[in-house]
Amino acid sequence: MEKLYYTNQYQTKFEAKVIEVKELNNKYHIALDKTAFFPGGGGQCCDLGKINEKDVLEVYEENEIVYHVISENIDKGSLIKGEINWNRREDGMHQHLAQHVLSGCFFKLFSANTVSIHLGKEISTVDIIGHLDEDKIKKAEKMANDIVRQNIMVEFIIPSYDELKNLNLRRDLPNTDKEIRVVKIGDLDINACCGVHPKSTLDLRLIKIKKYEKNKNNTRIEFLAGKRAIEDSLKNDKIIKDICNYLSSNEEESLNSIKNLKENLEILLDEKKKNEEELMKYESEYLLSTCHKEKELLIIKKIFQEKSINYIRKLSSKLADKNNIICLFAIKNKEKSNIIFTCSNNIALFNMGELLKENIKYINGKGGGNKILAQGAGESKDLENFLNDVYEKCSALF
Repeated sequence: MEKLYYTNQYQTKFEAKVIEVKELNNKYHIALDKTAFFPGGGGQCCDLGKINEKDVLEVYEENEIVYHVISENIDKGSLIKGEINWNRREDGMHQHLAQHVLSGCFFKLFSANTVSIHLGKEISTVDIIGHLDEDKIKKAEKMANDIVRQNIMVEFIIPSYDELKNLNLRRDLPNTDKEIRVVKIGDLDINACCGVHPKSTLDLRLIKIKKYEKNKNNTRIEFLAGKRAIEDSLKNDKIIKDICNYLSSNEEESLNSIKNLKENLEILLDEKKKNEEELMKYESEYLLSTCHKEKELLIIKKIFQEKSINYIRKLSSKLADKNNIICLFAIKNKEKSNIIFTCSNNIALFNMGELLKENIKYINGKGGGNKILAQGAGESKDLENFLNDVYEKCSALF
């Protein structure tokens, strides 16, 4: 079988003859006398595309034969026309060569070799031995893009076993009896790889490291290359432009503007917190002075309008810090209302979680909690009757 993807990685269309057909799970696995469809390997995904206008669902290699999986049969001996999905191929080549360039840069600069790689649909990663700081990562990224601009030709060789031993490969050779394909990027990197790569580093246009993090004893580098990196750069440019327009500042001033906004927000939040605490103090005193007392028990029932659930939860907890108090609170909205029940720790007769679960079904609601605090939500239309009924049940026990 002639593997056109190794002789011309830019060839997208070809004609070939069907030499084998296997039917498996209602799909047809087609082998051809030659193919431009790369079956995947070296971490790189397989090509997809069309054969005789039929979608190629998967491509894989078995016993050195490349099979193309389609949903309709093609007779053995037929001549076919194939076309790969070039966008998918180009993207795979870009991410794979970019990984080789980055791995070569980290090895060249810091003698830090590559442990593993992952070439994903949206972002790719390379794991480098050791914990690398930001300064080293930035140096490797700069060197990688210098390599891109130098337009270094990428060589593909299949050396003999004796020649392989003298090539000083960056990583150990794979354990295989098959011929080993080697990718060489000038003086930067030489490594065994069965993937498909561009002819030149200039094809990559840009390599961008998006993120890095510790991963066991290694550093995981997330990166983009080629069209992915260009599109990400354009997207970031738009985000920066929108931020600058919103802040009425240029790029250099935008960070200071954001810092000032953050400082002002923190001041406002602090003032809001103080005002809420003051309001909560007066509101709790008012509720205590106006609520109905059942013997030694105070039951506070109230429906609030346009209050945050956090505020009402804090208010109910503040009241329940005193002894012998039950709070039956609701926040009324147009259709759904929030319910908060609390009680003092010293009240043994009630469990707020159980009280809520037993009664909230009457307003088609759901909720739960523990002995002293429960929270839920239900329909607003019968909210007042609902709270009155719960109030009466609590009162009846005293």
